[in-house]
Parts: sequence; C-alpha cells; structure tokens
Amino acid sequence: MQLLAIVDRVGASVLRFFEAAGALATFGGRAAVEAFRPPYEPREIARHVYEFGYRSAPLILTAGLAIGIVLSMHTRASLERFGAEAMIPAGLAIALIRETGPLTAGLLVSGRVGAGIGAEIGAMKVTEQIDALEANAVDSFKYLAVTRIIALMIAMPLLTLMMDFSGIFGGYVAEVAVSGMSWQLYFERAFTYISYSDLIPATLKTIVFGFLIAAAASYLGFTTSRGTEGVGEASTRSVVTGSMLIILSDVVLVKIIFFFYPPVTG
Repeated sequence: MQLLAIVDRVGASVLRFFEAAGALATFGGRAAVEAFRPPYEPREIARHVYEFGYRSAPLILTAGLAIGIVLSMHTRASLERFGAEAMIPAGLAIALIRETGPLTAGLLVSGRVGAGIGAEIGAMKVTEQIDALEANAVDSFKYLAVTRIIALMIAMPLLTLMMDFSGIFGGYVAEVAVSGMSWQLYFERAFTYISYSDLIPATLKTIVFGFLIAAAASYLGFTTSRGTEGVGEASTRSVVTGSMLIILSDVVLVKIIFFFYPPVTG
C-alpha cells in the first residue's frame, strides 16, 4: 500500500508538471500569434524597452567587466603552461561572444526583469486591476503580456552586446595590470579570430531567451492567486522557470547554430 501511495504521488506530480508545461506552451504560442496582430501598442513597448534595457544596463556592464577580469585571469593561468599568452585576448573574446556573454546576460535579466514582470502582473491580478482593464474593453493579454514579451525580445540582444564588449574590456584591464599590453595590440588580437558567424547567431539567440523569460513570467503573473503570498511566489517562480528555460533552450540553440555554422577546424 505504501508503494502504491508513492507511485500515486509521483504520477500526480508528473501530470501536474506536464499540465503546467502545456499551459505555458499554449500561453507562449498565443503571445507569438498576438504579436503580429494590431493594435501594436508601440508606446507601451518603447516604455518597457527602456525599463528592461536601459535600467538593466548598469548591472550588465558591471557583471561583464567582472566576468572579463576573472576569465582573463583563468585563461592566463591555463595558457601560460603552454607558452601561449598571446592567445589570451582571442580566447577571452571567443568565449564571451559565443557563449558566456549571451548565457550570463540571459540569467541576469531573468533575475531582474523576470521577477519584476511576474510580481507586477501578479499584483495586478490579485488586486483585480486586470479585471478592470477587461471591463474597459482593453485586451489585458496583449497590453500586459505581449508588449512585455516584444520589449524583452528587443532588449536582450542589446544587453548581450553590452555584456560581450564590457567583458572584453574587463579582460583588457586585467591584461594591462599583469603584462602592460597596449590597447591597440590587445583589441587587434581579441578580434582577429572573431567573425560574423560567431557574433550574429550567438547574439540573435538571446531573442529566444527574451521571449522565454517574459512569456514564463507573464504566465505566472496571470495565474497568480492567494493574495500577496501568491505575488511573492510568482516572482520567485518567474526567476527559476526563466533560468531553467534559458539553460535548456541554450543546449538546443547551440546545436542548431553548429548545424548551420559548423566550427572551423584546422
């Protein structure tokens, strides 16, 4: 009997997981369709781009600078064993642009923006502001969710570029402190092996990150219940769900990028 009870609980948990995953996928699919239907709410989108992008810039730039310094120190410690210190700028730039920059930017934005979207829409849900919008003939789904999703899809590539170049500059700061390398030599070496096939696909995949973060946070906000406790839970779950979706989607996106842009060998 005890074994049957355990199996029953596990089965119920699995069913709840797939039910939630299906509901989230349906929500995201509806948002993708609604994004191409008027009205487009350009003012609201622009306001959210400012909120998500400009106000996240200090966090992204600071984190990028710190990551660049740390990566430079670790890269030097590894390449010094092989007498390849000259490859430090190139190795750092490739690592940042191809993977570290986009993934780190996505996770940071998930923490800052995802939590904010979940809490804001959740608070509107429990205080019946969404019902008030509907009563005034406003499409709350499009006005609250779709505008935020589009805005974050626009902001994410810009924030990723900030992260990349802030990290490369951080590597330069570390190199100057250790070896006194000139900025001309550092940046010449850093961008020698970087091509558009490295920069563009890695940056554009963050559009998917932005969609997943905003869609998950909006869905959790719209399904909030139990008052202020539910708002806090929606905020926390937005961060966790967004981060997990970024990591899982990154595996698929990297595989797709390698399919269309195979790594150059030899």
